[in-house]
Amino acid sequence: MDLLTQLTAIYHQSFPADQSPLLICSPGRVNLIGEHTDYNEGFVLPAAIDKAIYLAISPRTDNRIHAVAHDLGKSRDVSLSELTPTHSWLDYLLGVVAQLRLAGHTVGGFNCVFTGTIPIGSGLSSSAALENAVGFALNELFNLGIDRMTLLRMSQRAENEFVGAKVGIMDMFASMMGKANHVIKLDCRSLQYEYAPLSTEAIRIVLCDSQVKHSLVTSEYNTRRAECEAGVRFLKTFYPDIHSLRDVTMDMLDKHLRDADALIYKRCSYVVQENARVVDAVRALEANDLSTFGQLMYGSHAGLSEKYEVSCPELDSLVDIARRQSGVFGARMMGGGFGGCTINLIEAAAVETFAANIRHEYKERTGKDMLIYVCSLQDGTHRMN
Repeated sequence: MDLLTQLTAIYHQSFPADQSPLLICSPGRVNLIGEHTDYNEGFVLPAAIDKAIYLAISPRTDNRIHAVAHDLGKSRDVSLSELTPTHSWLDYLLGVVAQLRLAGHTVGGFNCVFTGTIPIGSGLSSSAALENAVGFALNELFNLGIDRMTLLRMSQRAENEFVGAKVGIMDMFASMMGKANHVIKLDCRSLQYEYAPLSTEAIRIVLCDSQVKHSLVTSEYNTRRAECEAGVRFLKTFYPDIHSLRDVTMDMLDKHLRDADALIYKRCSYVVQENARVVDAVRALEANDLSTFGQLMYGSHAGLSEKYEVSCPELDSLVDIARRQSGVFGARMMGGGFGGCTINLIEAAAVETFAANIRHEYKERTGKDMLIYVCSLQDGTHRMN
């Protein structure tokens, strides 16, 4: 059964009286390099992948929202006049509805069902995919005429203000704006972007899921953001024109912050160095220099583990094992941290041996099983019918 047929069947199980629903596909994302730089107005190199949230939706004649999370086996029925946080999965939907209404758009009641192929808690941005799916669907359903850039900004504000996670723009941007067989070179300050081709004819993007769920990520994510902001505030006393760590150099950090606050120095130095790595990585990709690109990935992981301290023993083990496998250009943890996936750039011919070796060694080191996903790069959020 194809995805369209399957999603429609799931929808009609919940809402048998409804006509044909609108069907939306909203992908998860990978980020090849540039972690925790987005909310510091830095650079990132993400792409949309073939793991996605699938949403079926139809309008109602009243002001109620009936939402079904198929994979969770849960449903909720709320009024449009009750848009307050529930501290559950429903907030990713309600937050987007709230943003649309705050912007002056008329949104009626609706029925929706969503399912997905994005492993929850693996760092592939299922939340951004769901928020984008809801915004895109409501825009279509109620003919709101909102452009993609505005929709993805609403998704970000929904997560910042309604869900309470102070995430940057990258996840929503990659999910909404992805292009098949391309990565996105994104400036998170200006939101200027361009696509760069990444052929998967000879290489593969392989995700190794540690099966560790990042329960710490929301609180620690907000803490890291606050630490970066604290560093900027301190440096502004010496450099009033700076606005974010995007404007900061290592010379500034070494001169003023290193001896003043060792912890904040570590956090800020990681971000400054990671921004530089992304710029270097883009040059390497444009030159088809995957060896250099891979070394920059390893450098990114070392910084995330030692300076930003958002890794965990399982992720560190996965990167260490990958480093010693033939055919691997580079590897690093990806996402908010404290679990989830590593991203690996591997020669296509080496994937099968790599998968067997890393499964075996990871089990020996940690006692845990792991999952492997081989990804292709897909288009961003779009209609399926």
